[in-house]
Order: sequence, then structure tokens, then C-alpha cells
Amino acid sequence: MVRRGRRAGRPRLVVHALTPDVPTLDSSKVGFVVSKAVGNSVVRHRVYRRLRHVVRPCLADMPPGTLVVVRALAPAADASSSELEADFSSALRKVLR
Repeated sequence: MVRRGRRAGRPRLVVHALTPDVPTLDSSKVGFVVSKAVGNSVVRHRVYRRLRHVVRPCLADMPPGTLVVVRALAPAADASSSELEADFSSALRKVLR
């Protein structure tokens, strides 16, 4: 997916997306990658929960069958939810155009 899809990087995260070539009725799927570079397990889990909260409302707006991977970068540990939301929405707009 990473090689064939599109990618958009922002200061706190990178979004990879692959839209299907043929129309499908499958639901969109989102995965998260929060590595140890972000912080210890408590910090990583907090970032994961914030990202999950940010992404959930956007699922309905994605084309059916879209696969998305959100990779958190180290600055995501100190970011607020609104900063993560701004980065995600900006990156998602870029990869889905």
C-alpha cells in the first residue's frame, strides 16, 4: 500500500492512503503506527487515543474502500488534539485529491 498509494507529511504525522481502482462497497479502514520514537508506552497510547478520536469523524467522508495509515512522528507526543486534528485533516485533503 505504501508504494502504490499517496503520502502527505506534516510536522507531527504522516498519512498514507490508497483508494481503490474500481468502485467498491467495502468500508474505509484506518491503521495507526506509533513507534517508540514517540515516547514510552503511556505517551504512545495517549497519542494513539487522540489520533483515533480525530480520525473517527472523517471516516464517513472518505471514499468507500479507502485504506489509510497514520504514522505518528516524535513531535506528536507534545501536540494537543487540535494540532493533531489540523495536521490530519490537512494531510488527508492532500492525499484524497
